Amino acid sequence: MQKNRLTWMIGGPQGSGINASAEVFAKACSRAGLRVYANIEYHSNIMGKHSFYRVRVDDEDVRSYKDKADILVALDLETLAGDGDHRRWATHYGHLAEINDGGGVIFDSEIGFDPATANRPDLRFYAVPFMEIIKKALEEVGKGEQARRYEVMKNTVGLGASLALCEYPFDLVAEVIRSQFKGKRAEVGELNVRAAKLAFEHVKQHESAKDFPYTLKPGKEPKARLLAKGYEIHAIAKLKAGCAFQTYYPISPATDESVFLERQQRDYNLLVVQCEDEISSINMAVGAAHMGVRAATATSGPGFALMVEGIGFASITECPGPVLVMYQRGGPSTGMPTRQEQGDLQFALHPAQGDFPHIVIAPGDMREAYQDTFSAFNWAERYQMPIIVLSDKKLASVYTTIDKLELKWDQIDRGERFTGSEWTAVDAKGANDAGSQAGHNGNGHGTMDLANVKEYLRYAFAKDGISPRSRPGVKGGRHWITSDEHDPDGHITEGVEMRVAMMEKRMGKLKLAQNAIPREQQYFLHGPADADLTVLGWGSTKGTILDALKVLEAQGKKINFLQCRLMRPFPAQAIGDILRKAKKIVSIEENYSGQLAQLVQEQTGVMIDQRINKFDGRPFSEDEVVNALAKVYDGATAEPVVTRVH
Repeated sequence: MQKNRLTWMIGGPQGSGINASAEVFAKACSRAGLRVYANIEYHSNIMGKHSFYRVRVDDEDVRSYKDKADILVALDLETLAGDGDHRRWATHYGHLAEINDGGGVIFDSEIGFDPATANRPDLRFYAVPFMEIIKKALEEVGKGEQARRYEVMKNTVGLGASLALCEYPFDLVAEVIRSQFKGKRAEVGELNVRAAKLAFEHVKQHESAKDFPYTLKPGKEPKARLLAKGYEIHAIAKLKAGCAFQTYYPISPATDESVFLERQQRDYNLLVVQCEDEISSINMAVGAAHMGVRAATATSGPGFALMVEGIGFASITECPGPVLVMYQRGGPSTGMPTRQEQGDLQFALHPAQGDFPHIVIAPGDMREAYQDTFSAFNWAERYQMPIIVLSDKKLASVYTTIDKLELKWDQIDRGERFTGSEWTAVDAKGANDAGSQAGHNGNGHGTMDLANVKEYLRYAFAKDGISPRSRPGVKGGRHWITSDEHDPDGHITEGVEMRVAMMEKRMGKLKLAQNAIPREQQYFLHGPADADLTVLGWGSTKGTILDALKVLEAQGKKINFLQCRLMRPFPAQAIGDILRKAKKIVSIEENYSGQLAQLVQEQTGVMIDQRINKFDGRPFSEDEVVNALAKVYDGATAEPVVTRVH
């Protein structure tokens, strides 16, 4: 018997409600004090194609999925037997090979599946008459003739049936189902509860259900935990930071964040605007930031490709933002809209022409997504530059428990602002401006001489390179903004000395940022410093790597994990020092070329020859990372990982 360590999976055509039943199950487990990690895989079309949702449950923290499940709920034949196309490049062959020995399979008796054809005598199969159960539930309220209208309730029937196997208290799930249907929809909620209960009782009648080897029991003292998706955490961080303006153009998987914020905008003094395209999205956000509000946008790779000119414009005009959350997905072009990839790191580092300052940070989990998105608004206004928070599809859509959502660095910093009540210290106009040669010291940093300043200079050569910013309506704060090179008062210039001074002024702010951002927010070494193998990784692979290292540690293997988080400005000295002491290094990334490994080589000179890359559109599982690292640890050469196709 295995208690409180179970993976539950449901599969069916898109539009059949598998996400609803999976998330009800996840909520019920979380409310009972168990820990949950759930992820969905789906096609980019709207309806019909096969999709599936895994829910991993444990007493201890889980941060990744495993290759095999213990219970499978099949709403259609394809979930069991595949799509009938057995070419090696076929999309899907069914999930029966992904069920652990002794596992249970719940399936609709109407789909025409014969368990004898599965060649899995170790599994327990339960044929459940989904529509008959729905009809019976409807008959109890006098609506039996409307059964086909309620066919979507099959997902709830499958959920109820599977609860009978793992002995999970039905009342906990019924409570969650009811909470999904409020007000006028309460009656529909009760119908779902009744259908689930009938399915639960149907499976309970099976003798083989009584000694099912995988069970779930609520904790003795259930703790209040958050259960959230990554896009919700990014959005909540924006609200916490005081974001007042969000723009977007619909694109997977970034749209969910903006839709979530749209539902909150009336309560949080926020305006969300769906624009005509991504060009408008970035430019409206830049304009709003110049107007003095905290502004943001969200997009994915194809949309980001259209935003690059706006990012360069924000940087040269020293705009206090915007904050851009970029949700990576499979590329290039429109690529794989609903699949996972970490393929945009190099793009985010070099998104527009020329050299210009911007900050790129890549959180690895929910807690870091919350902190980094919040901090991004402070950095945007403190250093007056655009900030990119590099997320991805996996982090956006994962549904997982969080003990507490808190900020280690929680202060709001609006940066240097010209208030109009006094003249902020500014330099003279600079070496290239006629009549104003004094004040520029040749290295981009001016000396302060307020006696000669008669006007506000938006791009003045302040000592730290950060000129106080103004906004419309501030007395005395009127200024020019241009996308061309300019002098301290914003007028276009092509002067040699002024160009050099302005470039040094802008680029110097990256060093300021690197010195101020906490070390823990730049990189972190997990595990023993004297490990036999050092794993280099970034972003959402963090949880999978940590889960895998826990397994490998139990096997006696000594491995640590260097997580890179701040990608620009990159902490090259510290990363290089750690890697030069490492006995053996291997990188793990969900892209083809090993983009972090390339960045490390460029910045530190440390060569990363061993690379475990995955680029098939699916995230690493815990088992895949365990197996790949074990081989490298034992002396094998690292190889790309491909999701197993059965």
